[in-house]
This record gives sequence, C-alpha cells and structure tokens, in this order.
Amino acid sequence: MNLVQAFVDTATTLPEQEAVFWGSDVVRYGELLAHAGAISHVLRTCHGIQPGDRVGLYLKNRPEFITALFGIFSAGAVAVPINTFLKPDEVRHVVSDAGIRIVLSEEALSETLSAVQADATALAAWNVESIGELPPSPDEPVVPRETSDLAVLLYTSGTTGKPKGAMLTHGNLAHNVESLRQVLLVAEVDRFVLLLPMFHTFMLTVCVLLPLRTGGSIVLVRSVSPAKAMIHEIIANKGSVLPAMAALFRALSQLPAEVQLPLRLCISGAGPLPGEILRAFSERFPGLPLIEGYGLTETSPVATVNPVKGRVKAGSIGLPISDVEVSVQDERGQLLPDDVEGEICVRGGNVMAGYWNQPEATAATMRGDWLLTGDIGKRDADGYFFITDRKKDMLKPNGMNVYPREIEEVIYRFNGIKEAAVIGEPDERRGERALAFVSLDEGAQFNERALIDFLKEHLADYKVPRRVVVLPALPRNATGKVLKTALRELVA
Repeated sequence: MNLVQAFVDTATTLPEQEAVFWGSDVVRYGELLAHAGAISHVLRTCHGIQPGDRVGLYLKNRPEFITALFGIFSAGAVAVPINTFLKPDEVRHVVSDAGIRIVLSEEALSETLSAVQADATALAAWNVESIGELPPSPDEPVVPRETSDLAVLLYTSGTTGKPKGAMLTHGNLAHNVESLRQVLLVAEVDRFVLLLPMFHTFMLTVCVLLPLRTGGSIVLVRSVSPAKAMIHEIIANKGSVLPAMAALFRALSQLPAEVQLPLRLCISGAGPLPGEILRAFSERFPGLPLIEGYGLTETSPVATVNPVKGRVKAGSIGLPISDVEVSVQDERGQLLPDDVEGEICVRGGNVMAGYWNQPEATAATMRGDWLLTGDIGKRDADGYFFITDRKKDMLKPNGMNVYPREIEEVIYRFNGIKEAAVIGEPDERRGERALAFVSLDEGAQFNERALIDFLKEHLADYKVPRRVVVLPALPRNATGKVLKTALRELVA
C-alpha cells in the first residue's frame, strides 16, 4: 500500500473530519490534503524532485511536519526526518550520507541549517512557514509507488560511531500500521496525543501514520512544559490514546486526585517501563490500561505489545503484534525453548529493507529474514517476551538510541585524553544517561568542565555525559578490551 494513497483515500472520504488539533486550532483532513498537494507540486516543479529522491524533514513538532511528510510522499520522494537535537556536524553527516538535495525546515532551526549549508552549498532549504501562502492543490496527482519502494530513511546510531539510515518501505510502514490498528483496537473516534518528537519512529508510525490511516485525529501538544499546560491540552482536545515514555507516566501518576484524564489507553515505549511506575500509575488511574511495547527503528518500529484487553505482565514487552513473528535464538540461529535467554529476533513485513548503502551492516543485522535486535531476552510459557540485557552496548537517554562508541570517539579528540570509555547510569528524569571514564596522557592537566563543553559543541545534548571520572588506567582484559562490567561495578 502506498502510504499517501491510503491517506488520500481517507481525506477524500472525510474532508471535514478533524485531523490535527494544535492548541485551539484545528486542521481538517481536506486542508491537510490540499497543503500536502501544494508541497508536492513545488517539490516537483520548482526543485526537480524525482521519485526516489531523498528530502530532508528538519522540523520541530508542528502541523507542517505532517503536511510536509505527505507532500514528500505524494511527490514519490523519500522522507528523511532529521533529529532536531543534533549539532551541525551530525546533521551534515545525515544530509551527505542520504544524498539530500533539499531540506524542509523552519526559522527556529535556521542557524544550524545555515552552518550545514556552509559546507554543502548545493543543499537547498525551504521554510515550511510559507506553506500557507501556497495555492491549495487538493487534486495534485500522487506519484505511483509500490509496496517495496522506499518511503522513509531514518537514521539510528550505530556501533561504528556514525548513524546508519534504516530503509523503511511503504509496505513496512503500512504493515506496522495495520498490525497496530488491530492490536490497539483503534477506531475513527480515537485522538492520539502526540508530544514526543515526530522525527522519532515511535511517534511517526504510532501517532501520525496510524491515526491518519484510520480516520482518527492527532492532538499535537505544543509543549510538554509546563506540565499544567500539557495536561490542559490533552483534556481540552479529548485525547484518547497516549503513547509516551515511562518518565511521563511517572509524572502523570503524581497528578492531584481531582485531575481526571479523557484517555482510554496509554502505551509506554522507547525504553523499559519500570514495574514501580506501572504500579503507581495503575493506582492513580485504575481502569486506564498502561501497556508496555517494544520495537526498533528497524521494525517500523513496533514488534510486541501487551494486550489492551487481556493479561498485562509487569516487566514484559508483551506479545508479538499481528502478522509479526518474534523468537529467541542462540548464536547459531537455533530457536531456544521457553525461559532460556538468547537474542530477540523479529521477522515480518515490518522489518526494514536494510541500511542505506551499507550492505555489510545489513548482513550483520539479518540472519535470513530474521532481524537480530541485539537485545537479550526470553519468552515465558504464555508467549510473553521479556528483555533481560543488551547485547549491543547501547544507551537510551530519553528513549533515544545512543552508542558509547560515538561519544568515545569525540572524547578522544580532546587534548590530553589517553583512554575513554562510556557506560550508562540510571537517571530519574531521563531514564539513563552517559557516564564517561577517562585516563590522561602523562603530565596532562584535566578540566572536566572544558571537556563537557567540548562535547556539547559536537554532540546532541542528550548524548553528553553528566560527569567524567578520571582513572589512572581503564580496566582491560587479556586481549586489551576495556572491561565495562568493571566500570559499572565502580559506580554500582
């Protein structure tokens, strides 16, 4: 299924239906379709965008992100959402690697984008704040695309220190949307609360593509701070489904008793849901399901979720969603029995087509048609899956995938650093945060503040370690590999 054609079908059937709530403003399906058509027209006629070309989507959360997304799809192009927390060097890598010729952006991000353009002079930028000035194009023809055609290129951090572009096809995303429609019991009356960044695959699929495929609505929260204003928007716009991170549900569980939410379902994703948060939330909102799910960018993203109606197991990532297989395998690819730990593997129409221009990385991640998630876990006798460890050395501050290698490589660029290693440590607000260990060159003077400031110049803030611990030497095994288990013991 062509994603934009599915949207066009819904929009032409329900042109007056509310599509996006943005504070007190409402964008209806007909308006969304007209603006998407106008963007498609400009991309094709003014910028020469051809089917398969990559178009950057560098925007904060705002309605224009959604119209731009479908405008890109309508032109037959590939959307490349860019993390708005990245620094110029990081944005420049995405633009270069994806071969982006034009970026749809906004004034608030112009400083970073200008720095990127300084080294990429052929890169065009189009400010989406001018979309309202374009003549509506509700009848703009949609460029035909096949199920196997690439729809979105999403960059996810990799062990080599540079993000890799996960290739998600129209079929991948449509498959995940249909599976979620079934398991989450989504109806046309549902209003999905969207408050995490739309460049994240969790929000892109669950809070944008899913409701707009089913004729539902999006409650696009202007800001999560102050919390009082966020809660007001959810209540005023009658949000019914809230996908978010565990930290938000901790905050909601502390709301005064007189505050009642219109929600029918809450979904925790982008990281583990601690049992204590589930307990506190369930006590504060009895009868309001809070279910944990699991997925990766490479699975479009959802692979498992606890049932909306049925048994929810604390600490479990739930059951495989419709038409998706999940297994636990050993290093040779043998299926393991219940309650035996191994690598969690996923197979189905939601699994990515591979990594952009990285066949070796793709081959290392796929075993036949099974995606190797890098997470260690097990399945119980009832078919519920549990994550018990991480095979990949990855952190998830604020639900964002961060690999220590990426941070370590930047630390090594700082004068006087002899060795560097990064691990994760618990953080009440972010869930997890990077902690750096370093040893110094002989005679080198160390200024922790200067190193952290240096890292902030080159890395997104959520990747920057909270503190740096100086050791005489990093612990290593007989082959010279840094023993991160020993480092974790130092701060346990």
